[in-house]
Amino acid sequence: MNIKILDYGVGNLYSLKCALQRMGANPTIATINDLQNDIDGLILPGVGSFTEAMENIGSFKKKILSIADSGVPILGICLGMQIFFKKSEEGKGEGLDLMPGRVVKLPKQVKIPHMGWNNLRIIKNNEIIEGLADDSYVYFVHSYHTLPSRKDVIVTETNYGLNFPSMVANENLYGTQFHPEKSGEAGQIILENFVKLVKR
Repeated sequence: MNIKILDYGVGNLYSLKCALQRMGANPTIATINDLQNDIDGLILPGVGSFTEAMENIGSFKKKILSIADSGVPILGICLGMQIFFKKSEEGKGEGLDLMPGRVVKLPKQVKIPHMGWNNLRIIKNNEIIEGLADDSYVYFVHSYHTLPSRKDVIVTETNYGLNFPSMVANENLYGTQFHPEKSGEAGQIILENFVKLVKR
């Protein structure tokens, strides 16, 4: 099972790698240059800015899109989920445009960044949340959230000044606005489900 965690200069890679290793997966960290099409799963982590992420990906965007088109399961975490979309209020540059919609700033009336534990309200069933209890608590650190054009991609919502998508999914693409590797049992369930999807 060949799972790659993509190092594109904006991730906290090692806690994610350790979390996956604890459940028997053996992921490797790959730079953009190392990335090949013959992989079983891809994880786009991310702590940082949308513009910086896309600048770092640069001309390798086509390679990631080719992997997505091939049906390989892809998990985007936090910023990694946000770059699934085309535009962000955070800065210039286009995301991967794998899901229709954009990324916007959290409302001014709440403390930004949204940091700490908050709960997930399940909107629709999906294999990525199999076994996850409604109202599970997970760990967030973010100032922006996604605004999908299609509501059917939203798997869970979280309230922080407004209801925002905390998980999205469409075919082989899965995104979490929170950090599953820092989210205890709930996060472990999600990562285990992703590993199962990769094994299929």
